[in-house]
Amino acid sequence: MSRPSKGRCIRCKPSFTYFKPGGIPLIELEEVCIAIDGLEALRLADYEGLYHEKAAKKMKISRATFGRILDEARKSIAEAIIKGKALRIEKMQTESKI
Repeated sequence: MSRPSKGRCIRCKPSFTYFKPGGIPLIELEEVCIAIDGLEALRLADYEGLYHEKAAKKMKISRATFGRILDEARKSIAEAIIKGKALRIEKMQTESKI
């Protein structure tokens, strides 16, 4: 039996949930998903320029967990760009907002 998931502090609310290559209908594209916590990690680390330790504290998670979330988000975005896939931002069920 696994440990229950800890809530994460998510402060960004995306206006859009899909990004796709131009000129190709969404129905014809494969899809890659990124969780909202991955988007928040990207925002804190890459957009805000915070170090992992400080960003992890803002999300109320460990630095190691933050690093794993960020790596997964970056891989998903890279796959969408390199392979021409649609990118969908999905909400987590354990999300907490502050």
